[in-house]
Amino acid sequence: MDPVSIATAFVRQQASQFQTAAAAKMMKMNADGAQAIAQLLDAAAQNATKAMTAAGIGQNLDITV
Repeated sequence: MDPVSIATAFVRQQASQFQTAAAAKMMKMNADGAQAIAQLLDAAAQNATKAMTAAGIGQNLDITV
């Protein structure tokens, strides 16, 4: 498993969580910004999907010594 892939997955997951939290705050502050909120949630969902499908994630790990 590539360390860069793992790091990329973590960064994307954090970005997704931040975008989701920001969208929730925006929803509370301004109900008129529905389109902006929808776009932000869509970006968060895409980042979460990319984090789960990063290269090298889920491959077999050889732990033989």
